[in-house]
Amino acid sequence: MIIGVPKEIKEEEYRVALLPSTAKELVKKGHQVLIEKNAGVGSGISDEGYQSAGAEILTTPEEIFKKAELIVKVKEPQKEEYPLLWEGQIIFTFFHFAAARKLTEAMIKRK
Repeated sequence: MIIGVPKEIKEEEYRVALLPSTAKELVKKGHQVLIEKNAGVGSGISDEGYQSAGAEILTTPEEIFKKAELIVKVKEPQKEEYPLLWEGQIIFTFFHFAAARKLTEAMIKRK
């Protein structure tokens, strides 16, 4: 499976959803892990840390969302990310559907 980790863009969110140690285990099991450039910086994790774990660094969120079958995020997709999602793509994150009607509608459209 191709697993993508975009940089979090929600205001005041600096965490990253996947650590290099987890990326390393996923790569060992045959998965491809794609990390957006500087996705881990807010958590004190360098791109080199991910690269040494076997992950590939991509420069834009568009690349991550286009290639990844599974997107792993800390926070729910933001409005700017809705158009990047595609039908059948799996999103692993904390969703708050009850409080976000537009998010709910966007996810329903993307199936």
